[in-house]
Amino acid sequence: SVGGCDIRRGTLCASMNLSGADFSGANLAYSQFSRSELQGANLSDATLDEANFSYAQLQGADLSKARMGRINLRGAKLNDAKLSGANLRNANFQNADLGKADLTEADLTAADFTNARLVGTNLRGANLQRANLRATHLHNASFAGANLRGVDFTNALLINADLTGANLDQAIFLHAQMDGCVGCPKQGQQ
Repeated sequence: SVGGCDIRRGTLCASMNLSGADFSGANLAYSQFSRSELQGANLSDATLDEANFSYAQLQGADLSKARMGRINLRGAKLNDAKLSGANLRNANFQNADLGKADLTEADLTAADFTNARLVGTNLRGANLQRANLRATHLHNASFAGANLRGVDFTNALLINADLTGANLDQAIFLHAQMDGCVGCPKQGQQ
């Protein structure tokens, strides 16, 4: 029990203050943490499949190597969070803020980042195959060596982003702003 919340698989801990809590390696699949404060929490190696963290405060949290398939992170604040090597297949990041987060080598296959903010985010070597990045703010984000096959960047802001060595096969850049983008296709080659 942490902060009056019984931590276990399928737990309901909505609107709780769990900042700095250590849940490393815990099985919290199907749990509810919406609108909770988890700044600086340790969730590394945790199982969070299909959990709900919508509008949660996860700034500086460690979620590295966590299993988070189909997790709901809609509107969550993940600034400076560590998500390297995490499994985030089919995750919902709509309207989330991942500024300066570390997503190196994360599996983001078919994740939805519609209207999210990934300013200065590190996605080096990540797998974003078929991900939705429509209207996403990607200023200064690094996708170097990432798998961007089939990614939809429609209306995305890729200003000063780095796509060096990324797989852009079948990626869509319709109306994307790419000023200063390294590795982005030239206008007319999209």
